[in-house]
Amino acid sequence: MRWLPGVVAVLTVLAACGGGDTPGGADTRDDFKGGDDRLKVATTVAPLTNIVLNVGGTCIRIHGLIPAGVDSHTYEPRPSDAAILSRADLLIMNGAELEGTTEAMAEASLKSPKHIYRLADNTLRGDDPATGFLYDFSFPRSAGRPNPHLWMDPVYALKYAELTRDWLSELDPARAACFRENYDRLAMVLNQLNAAIAEDQATVPEANRRLLTYHDSWAYWARRYGWGVVGAVQPNDFSEPSAREVAGLIQQLKREKLPAIFGSEVFPSQVMETIAAETGAAFEDRLRDDEPPGKPGEQGHTYVGMVVEDMKILFTRLGGRASAVTRVPVEDTYAR
Repeated sequence: MRWLPGVVAVLTVLAACGGGDTPGGADTRDDFKGGDDRLKVATTVAPLTNIVLNVGGTCIRIHGLIPAGVDSHTYEPRPSDAAILSRADLLIMNGAELEGTTEAMAEASLKSPKHIYRLADNTLRGDDPATGFLYDFSFPRSAGRPNPHLWMDPVYALKYAELTRDWLSELDPARAACFRENYDRLAMVLNQLNAAIAEDQATVPEANRRLLTYHDSWAYWARRYGWGVVGAVQPNDFSEPSAREVAGLIQQLKREKLPAIFGSEVFPSQVMETIAAETGAAFEDRLRDDEPPGKPGEQGHTYVGMVVEDMKILFTRLGGRASAVTRVPVEDTYAR
């Protein structure tokens, strides 16, 4: 995709117009008490909250139930979450069984349980390894739960934004133009992000385009860009691996000869340090899949900012460059 410098400049200006002390100058922890007739939108994990925020913008009120950096697989909703859901008009969640008991609480608490919207389940269907849900290391087919991390692929993130636009417009047609315009701004950046990743990943030596990560969240990203995922350290019960499993990973890594392995900013793991020390691979522990970088209110504390930072780390650690992704605007894009 070709991008005119003026387009990127306009996007940057639009995105930089906001302020405030929460992501993008908006309150993503609205308690939904009082106020106006805007839709009250509950969401779950932080990257999805930011995607929904950028589509809804100031035309919705929004509350992200699962705080950034909290393991969404094991998150136990609190009574305060039930209170938020009881006042919400809808819940936009990932689905694919990511959120566990949060979904059950929503079914019991929402004004209308039919207003639970599942992004992953409306993006992919079936188990075709080329186009459908994926099952892998931490999400084996035998467990019956697919890998839910579609949002790490910016093309699927764009589909998430499209679904959000349509659901919000259906429930609040009077503000449909607002949702459409916000979506268009975000879509331009997500398309630029996809093109930048495709460009930069080609600079990584082909032999290095393989990943061993702590958390198994890179399956869809790898499928999109033609990379391999050779393993994940965290078992499917989300515990620490056994000594036998660690020994197997060490032997595998020695065979694969990967230059680096990737931990998580959210899940510190001494196991990964041990594996790196035993194999000579560099250990990088700053990848994120559910926590935007920086602090709320800072530039780049966004879904796009998270992916851009991940790409900078990933590509440079594996012998490539990240010059294209560094040009992607990371600020929120919705109109103020």
